[in-house]
Amino acid sequence: MGRGSLTRRALARGAAVLAAVLAVAPLAAQPAPPPAELFFQEPAVSGAQLSPDGRHVAMRVAAKGQPARLAVLNLQTLKPDVVASFASNSVGNFRWVNARRLVFDLRQELTGPNLAEHGPGLFAVDADGSNFRQLVETYLSFVKPPESLVPLLSWRHRLLRSQVPRQDDDVFVVAPEEVSKERVGYHVLRRLNTRTGRATEVDAPPNAVDWTLDAQGDLRLVLTREGLDLAVHRRADDGRWQRLSRFELYGPGGWTPELIGPGGTLWVTAGHGDQQALFSADPATGRIADKPLLASPGFDLRPQLLVGQGKLLGMRHTLDGEVTHWLDADAKALQATIDNLLPATANRLTLPQQGDAPHVLVQAWSDVQPEQVLVYHRGTRKLTRLGSTHPGIDPRQMGLTDFVRYPAADGLPIPAYITLPPGHAFDGKPKKLPLVVLVHGGPWVRGAHWHWQDEVQFLATRGYAVLQPEYRGSTGFGNRHFQAGLREWGQAMQRDLADGARWAIAQGIADPQRIAIAGASYGGYATLMGLLQNPELFRAGISWVGVTDPGLMFSVTWSDVTDESKRYGYATLIGDPVADAEHFKTISPLAQAARIRQPLLLAHGEWDARVPIVHGEKFRDANQPHNPLLDWVVYPEEGHGWRKLETQVDFWGRVERFLGKHLAPR
Repeated sequence: MGRGSLTRRALARGAAVLAAVLAVAPLAAQPAPPPAELFFQEPAVSGAQLSPDGRHVAMRVAAKGQPARLAVLNLQTLKPDVVASFASNSVGNFRWVNARRLVFDLRQELTGPNLAEHGPGLFAVDADGSNFRQLVETYLSFVKPPESLVPLLSWRHRLLRSQVPRQDDDVFVVAPEEVSKERVGYHVLRRLNTRTGRATEVDAPPNAVDWTLDAQGDLRLVLTREGLDLAVHRRADDGRWQRLSRFELYGPGGWTPELIGPGGTLWVTAGHGDQQALFSADPATGRIADKPLLASPGFDLRPQLLVGQGKLLGMRHTLDGEVTHWLDADAKALQATIDNLLPATANRLTLPQQGDAPHVLVQAWSDVQPEQVLVYHRGTRKLTRLGSTHPGIDPRQMGLTDFVRYPAADGLPIPAYITLPPGHAFDGKPKKLPLVVLVHGGPWVRGAHWHWQDEVQFLATRGYAVLQPEYRGSTGFGNRHFQAGLREWGQAMQRDLADGARWAIAQGIADPQRIAIAGASYGGYATLMGLLQNPELFRAGISWVGVTDPGLMFSVTWSDVTDESKRYGYATLIGDPVADAEHFKTISPLAQAARIRQPLLLAHGEWDARVPIVHGEKFRDANQPHNPLLDWVVYPEEGHGWRKLETQVDFWGRVERFLGKHLAPR
């Protein structure tokens, strides 16, 4: 089994090794922390994947200032070949179709004066660079004017996940069922041959949202959604579909198919007490086993099931950090060997799914170490380093991160990550540091895990402690934690953030006079509400691509959020803008903008389709007459988040100057 907990304290052995290195080889004094471009540039090596037969590694590679290319390394010769590159687009997602062929798309770019978001196509290529083919032309275009923007969707695809290696050249592609904004959330499944480009629709129940294949590559289970109702359907041997279960979205009691293994066993995630756990189930009836195969108190588990050599080898899931639970004895022993060779990092192993190749892909990281890619040879017992995502980052200049839980005012435990500036340790001694409470977006997602994080480490290297609360409503920490966030925008969700700041003060970590709140999207909304509700705590705020009025999320037509998501998603999670109109005023930063007088950095992307720029413009107009400390910036050709290196460098440079000015000692 991989390490069961991956915080800095849990890797005590690795921490001791790192401390010894620091003592022997201290860094020379430097006039300035690492520049912003080292944190935010295109990863030099990323997304490494071992071929099913274990003879090649595919990865994205990028030179400074250049788009990412797709490269394949022959592990016998260690000779890399670039098999796909484009002049102005980076390779995005990719996957091995089989041991010989890859499929990939390009990273979406915002281009042109008519606000067009392009995700140019789905492609396939052999591992030696031959037989290149474009399979699908895909793009999402918008037509001005902004206030009446309606998306026109051409075959916007995503690849269906598959853990069982294929022998043929087919992939399964999920595509929209209708070119309609009202039903854009419904999809169909098509089987696509990556050599001929021929696609055939796969029979499935209507309103499907998830599909599960068996070990032979045939569709067996489908999850459907109608409004707030979810159902699991099974295809019988005669081809007919039958419903196995029905349950409510956002409610307890449901189960989700994960994998039909090589032996026909169905693995599902379902409730186990308050948490989600992994169970086996009868594929014919959907009856779930009494006891889970894998469960963990305090964490939901939806593991990646690792299949190889015709059996289930292990399960990979996230606690405070990523953990692999190996069922196979040889794989478990191999994990222990790699962990001994690399004691200061968490180490993800990928084994060949078929054949007898001796190579094992290793991806290693820690809180201070960006991901490194290595290959281990089981015969020679040699580790070969292939590269790093951020080769310019020196771990000795980074800050340590730990996982904690602090109590909210009502007693609910709030998971969080706390990062200290370089040179500080978790020794319990008072530090009185300037603190940034960094609020994740979503909000109904998990915000972080134990890993090197560019934004967090940038702030830490500038001298700030960083607190990342997994406030109520965040996923991954049990049903109670998620349900406690329903309709709590600006209320209990917000109080969790203030309670986190108070906890950091009580621990001696934070200087109570030097605390800022920051975040993007929902995190931007929480930043504005934090300045409104807790001016005694938050001295300054940084909001980028942030929601400024929950009501606008329902009414603005220039948005990529579907009408059904608003009707059945937002209304359940946030509230009804008509029935709860008075309540919406109390949780709207825009409605109370004149009250915010603290320093505020407010940034938006001109072409944001998730939180349109009207959010920022309306708030700017309402706040600026009352707040001379408002700093407003718009980034042209940017959307819901920053994609360009020049934008990242400019924005985080502004953040550094802003915090340096407003969190300086009084």
